[in-house]
Amino acid sequence: MSKRAELIAKYADDLKTKCNISPDMDLLAKVTIGCGPAIYNSDASTVAGSDASELETIKKNFLIKKLGLPEGENLMQAINAVIDTYGRSERHKYRAVVYYMLTKHFGKEAIYSK
Repeated sequence: MSKRAELIAKYADDLKTKCNISPDMDLLAKVTIGCGPAIYNSDASTVAGSDASELETIKKNFLIKKLGLPEGENLMQAINAVIDTYGRSERHKYRAVVYYMLTKHFGKEAIYSK
């Protein structure tokens, strides 16, 4: 099994066990690939849910630039809802899992079907 396949399996397990979400494996794989080499870096592969600047970066770089959403306070509310679902006390919130949940939240799965 490739390193990426192992990570996708780990992310799917997090979605099932920590978030109580049955993942769409095809979408999860595409979101993971979209994260690029960051998934292989222990610091970049996770999200610090309590770091306001990191959450702002997710809003700007992922929600606005990647998903094409307009600026609005609903973006930060969605990020916080995802962090709450994952568990604020969960130390390892994987970036690919957070991005997957945000993609599903906003119904932007079509972005990854291109």
